[in-house]
Amino acid sequence: MDKINFFPDSLNVQNQKIILRLDLNVPLKNKIITDDTRITLCLPFLKKLISKKAKIIIISHLGRPKGIREPSMSLVPIYKYLKEKLQTNVYFFMGNLDNDAKDKFSHLREGEVILIENIRFFKGEIDNDENFSKKLASLGDIYINDAFSCTHRKQSSIHKITKFVKKSFAGPLLKKEVDAINLVIKNKKEPVTCIIGGSKISTKINVIKNLIERINNLIIVGAMANNFFVYKNFNVGNSLVENDTKQIIKNIYDKADRNNCKIIIPEDCVVGTSFEGKGSNKSLDKIKKNDIILDIGPNTINKIKQIIDISNTVLWNGPAGYFENKNFINGTMSIAQAISKNTIEKTLISVLGGGDTLAALNKCKNELSFSHLSTAGGAFLEYLEGKDLPGISVLK
Repeated sequence: MDKINFFPDSLNVQNQKIILRLDLNVPLKNKIITDDTRITLCLPFLKKLISKKAKIIIISHLGRPKGIREPSMSLVPIYKYLKEKLQTNVYFFMGNLDNDAKDKFSHLREGEVILIENIRFFKGEIDNDENFSKKLASLGDIYINDAFSCTHRKQSSIHKITKFVKKSFAGPLLKKEVDAINLVIKNKKEPVTCIIGGSKISTKINVIKNLIERINNLIIVGAMANNFFVYKNFNVGNSLVENDTKQIIKNIYDKADRNNCKIIIPEDCVVGTSFEGKGSNKSLDKIKKNDIILDIGPNTINKIKQIIDISNTVLWNGPAGYFENKNFINGTMSIAQAISKNTIEKTLISVLGGGDTLAALNKCKNELSFSHLSTAGGAFLEYLEGKDLPGISVLK
């Protein structure tokens, strides 16, 4: 595989217009940022470019407006945040990116920043349109993509812009994401354990197939595990299951056998009769027809902890239960604490990713430490599948 063209720190960017693609897609409530994680991750590199006296043009998105202007998805709150955090002039461009857009950025001085309104307000972005890509490229001298979470999308500011800009690089956040995932799938330190959770096996089947060839232990948790229980002829009551997964699961077990990968599924669960209220611990053979499996049980938690203790690398994607209810978050929190403890005490390489995983961790009040916490969703999973992501392939 060709090497990615990463941005070199030694490059002189003084007085150069940098088109910087970032992921500033943060949650808002009443136009107030409720979680600024993605922005704070971008600040160090932004400040470095400012100190190097570059002229910075930021492109980002918020939500999925599909080529039309949606006031609720405006980047105005992000603009106000950047204006407060960056010790330089920060401007906001709300106009059209027409043929004269280049002239509208001519006032930008060294070390100053301009944020373009939500790039997904422009249909040309969504369509990966060639003319729109040319217009974007004409705004600057150098293009840097530091939005790994978007690299699985063929959109103008991620993909086709590189065809027309003079120089293209991957930024430090993108590098950090790629390096972290490669610690699991390429430059691995064995034993490698992957914990895969969430609700649907169909969305992660290709990830599982790709990982089995590279890992020692595969732990299945969350509602996804219910399909494995059905395959093993256990009753799952009213729990969430997918149709026609028996052959898929048989193929997973067959491939695991060929690659000496051990598959671990829960041996006990926390069940309830609804998603609200409390639950009770049950072994798999005690589940009744009205039960809903909502978390992993204490025996399973202990078994997972033991596997984490003997692992040198852990990848985790997807919660272990219905974490939205605090009564069913214990499995997820126990896994998080075990990974964190080993990361701190014995330099375990720990890579965590996926929207639901991060949402669950945000509910944890304890201080946790991991080698890498990915803010990407779809791109994280597709890279794990072994796919050549379009936003990365154009940077090689």
